[in-house]
Amino acid sequence: MPVDRPRTVGTAPSRAARVVGALGRVRWLRRLGLHPVVALPGYALVSALALVWGAVLSGFRVERRGGVIVCAGLPRWAFGRGGTTLGAVYLTRDALSTSVLEHEAAHRAQWRRYGLAMIPLYLAAGRDPLRNRFEIDAGLKSGGYV
Repeated sequence: MPVDRPRTVGTAPSRAARVVGALGRVRWLRRLGLHPVVALPGYALVSALALVWGAVLSGFRVERRGGVIVCAGLPRWAFGRGGTTLGAVYLTRDALSTSVLEHEAAHRAQWRRYGLAMIPLYLAAGRDPLRNRFEIDAGLKSGGYV
């Protein structure tokens, strides 16, 4: 009779990292997925969906600040950590300092470059912001991680 083994917390990210890594080694697929003709519509789609989500949940408290579209006053369950950037839209409750907005503007640029590929790439980079290449590139200090 097989023994049920508990799942470890690290299983999903390492599996995602393996899948993304394998797909990333397929040169033509990587070039296609990251080509601006594919990435920019993905960026626009994610931005539009996040704007609707953020506008409705924030009571339409939407403004452009620091290079991102900010939807503030959201309930804490509506975003990750202190705030989340999806496409050009930053979703948060109240994390609106200048340095945080600079950090989120860097994430906006990442979304613009990678489009929908940002989702699996970010997940594969891991949950630990101190080791996640996207958080490091956006600035750990400005993001409030160090």
